[in-house]
Amino acid sequence: MGGTVTYSISEVRSSLSKVILLCVLIGLNLRPSMAAIGPLVERMQSDIVISYLQIAWLTSLPVMAMGFGCFVAQRVARAVGMGRLLGASLMLIAMSEGARLFSQGFISLLITALVAGIGIAFIQALMPALIKRQAHHRAALVMGCYVSAIMAGAALSSVLSPQLANIAGSWRHALAFWGLLALLTFAAWSLRGQLFSSPFGAGQMSTARASLYGQRRVWTLALFFGLGTAGYTCVLAWLPPYFVGMGWSESNAGLLLGYLTAVEVVAGLALPALAQRYRDRRGVVFIALLLAFSGFMLLWQRPLVFPHLTAGLLGAGIGGLFPLSLIIAMDHHEEPERAGAIAGIVQGVGYFIAALSPLAAGLLRDNLGSFELAWAVLAAVVVMQMLICLRFNPANYRRWIRD
Repeated sequence: MGGTVTYSISEVRSSLSKVILLCVLIGLNLRPSMAAIGPLVERMQSDIVISYLQIAWLTSLPVMAMGFGCFVAQRVARAVGMGRLLGASLMLIAMSEGARLFSQGFISLLITALVAGIGIAFIQALMPALIKRQAHHRAALVMGCYVSAIMAGAALSSVLSPQLANIAGSWRHALAFWGLLALLTFAAWSLRGQLFSSPFGAGQMSTARASLYGQRRVWTLALFFGLGTAGYTCVLAWLPPYFVGMGWSESNAGLLLGYLTAVEVVAGLALPALAQRYRDRRGVVFIALLLAFSGFMLLWQRPLVFPHLTAGLLGAGIGGLFPLSLIIAMDHHEEPERAGAIAGIVQGVGYFIAALSPLAAGLLRDNLGSFELAWAVLAAVVVMQMLICLRFNPANYRRWIRD
C-alpha cells in the first residue's frame, strides 16, 4: 500500500513538471513577434519607409487581435477542439514570423503582425482555464512559470535579434528566426499525450449561466489588467528606441530591454509564489505597483543617470503585476471553466486598452520628438491601479460574481 502511494505522489510530481515545461515552451512564443521589433527600428527605418506611428502598429495590432481573440477562443475551441486550436495557433505564429523573411514594406509586416496576434490570442485565452484545471491548488505557481516564460521570450528576442541581424546581415532574418521556436513548440504540443486534457471537446457546449459581460466586477478586473498591460506594451515597444534616441547603440538598448525582461521573469516567478501564501493578494500586488511607479518616474526624470536601476524597477513591477492580475481574476471563481471565462474577458478587454498605449506614445514621439510625456502618463496610470486594487478583497469575491 505504501509503495503505491509513493508511486502516486511521484507520478503527480512528474506530471506537474511536464505541465510546467510545456507551459514554459508555449509562453516563450507569445512575445518575440512584438519584442524583436524595438531593437531593430533603426535598421528597419534605414531600409524601408516607416514612421514611429507605423512601427507602433506592429505592436498594437497584434495586441488588438489578442483582445478580439480572447472573446471568441472558447467558442472556436468548442467547435474544433482545444488541442487542435492550440496547435493551429502555434502554427499561425510560426508561419507569420517565417513570412517576415519576405517582407518588403509596412503592409506586409502589418499582415504578419495581425496573423501572429490571432495565434497568440487563442493561446492566451485558453491557457488560464487549462492551467487551473491541470494544476489545481498549484495553479498560481504554474501560472507564474507560464507568464514568466512569456516575458522570457520577450527578453530573448530583444537581446538576440540585433545579434542575429548582425550575423545574417538582415533584420528580416532576425525576425523570421523566431518561427523556428514556434515549430519546436508545435512538435512538443503534438507529443503531449494525456497532458492538458480538454475541459471541452469539439461540439461540446457549456451549461447556460449568468452572463459575465453584465457583471461590474469583471469590467473592473479588465480595466486593472488593461492599465497594467499598457505599461508593459509601451515599454516593450519603445524602451529601445527611447535610449537609441539618446545616443545608445541598438545592441545596448536591446540588452537593456533584455535585462528589464529578465527581471520580469524573476518577478513573475517570485511574486506569484509569494502571493500563493496569502488568500488576500493585495499586499503583494501593491509591492509590484510601487516598483512600477518608481521605475516610470525614473524613466521620465532620470533615464540616463540610473538606467539599470530604472529598468530593474520597471521589470520587477511589470513582471509581477502581469501574472498577479490574471491570478486575481481567476481567484474570483473556483470552477476552472468559469474562472477561465472570466480571465478570457479580462484579457480581451484589457488587451484592447493596452493596444492604445504604444500608438499614443508613438504619436507623441512623432509630434513632440520625445517619449517623456508617455512615461509620466504611465506613472499616473499606476496610481490609478493602486486605487482599484483596494477593491479586491477576497472575502467579497463570491458576492461580485453571479453564477
